[in-house]
Parts: sequence; C-alpha cells; structure tokens
Amino acid sequence: MIRLILGLGNPGKEYENTRHNAGRMAAEYFAKSREFSAKGGPAFGWEHDKKSNALISKNSRVIVALPETFMNKSGSAAVKLIKLKKELKDLVVIHDDIDLPLGRFKISYGKSSGGHKGAESVMRALKTKNFVRIRIGVSPKRKPPQKEVIKFIVGKFKPSELEIFKKVERKIANALEIMITDSVDRAMSEFNREH
Repeated sequence: MIRLILGLGNPGKEYENTRHNAGRMAAEYFAKSREFSAKGGPAFGWEHDKKSNALISKNSRVIVALPETFMNKSGSAAVKLIKLKKELKDLVVIHDDIDLPLGRFKISYGKSSGGHKGAESVMRALKTKNFVRIRIGVSPKRKPPQKEVIKFIVGKFKPSELEIFKKVERKIANALEIMITDSVDRAMSEFNREH
C-alpha cells in the first residue's frame, strides 16, 4: 500500500507552472483535492520538514512530500523520508517526461530513469530503481530539438497546455487513490491501458 508520494520539481515562484514541475504540481493537486494537512491537522496546508528539506502534507495514511531542493538533488529528500528498504514498496515518485505526449501519463515500476535527472537522483540516493513512478507527458506533438530541451522543460505551460494538464492531474489523483486503497497493479491496468 502506498504511504509516501514524492512530487518532483524545482521550488520557488519562478518555476511555478513549468513543464519540469509537472510532478510537483500533480502531487500538490492530489494533496489539496484530498484535503491533506500540515501535521495531520484539520486544515489543508504544508509544513516544512527540516530533516528532509521538503514540504509535507498528510492524512492518517499517506504523506505527500515536495522536495525543496532543485530537481537533480531530489534524492536527498527521498533518502531522509524512506527509513527502511521495505518502505520502498510504499513509495510513488511523480515527475515530468519529455518522451510522453502532453495529456498522457504512465505508471511504471523498476524502470531506468530514462535520463530524467530527478528520477536519477532518487535512484542514486536509495540505491535502487525498485519503486513506483508516475511519468507525466509534457511533450507537444513534435518533441523540441535536443539543444532546446532544457529551455522547453523549464518553460511555463501555455494556457491551452495547462488545460490539458489539469485533466491529467485529476486522472493521476484517481490513480493514486486506487494505489492507496487497492493496489498499484489495479491502477496500472486501469490507467496505463487508457491511453
């Protein structure tokens, strides 16, 4: 059963609504839509956890964490939040994926980072790739040329793209709900074949 959701992205106002923050945005949406709270209190909110340097929101079963480090240092939060190897089965990492088209997402387990610096950082820190990932597509119909990839992923979603992304966020929240209350396998079979 899923107990920790890690939304990868870059902290700070200037990175809000950027494609590279798709994972962070989806995790934030999930926590807000399910009325998670700081310290498990009554009102929705985030609390800064000094040890992991992450914003934390939770309910009685699940913690949502947003690392307050830059993307390529995400592993430092993950390693502080995962105490034991057996807890890896309870982890979901959410991040953007330029190889998937906007409007799609894929749930995977134990796959390589595919060159994603945030996923790589988490894998290095935890010394394994055996955890669940939700990869969110951010690519337009034609992928930008290699030399423009960085500029593209740290660029903000256009309003029309944001509309598509909001629909994906809702689906991801539903997939996470299934992972928490039922199983990752059920979420995979329901949402991976949908696309």
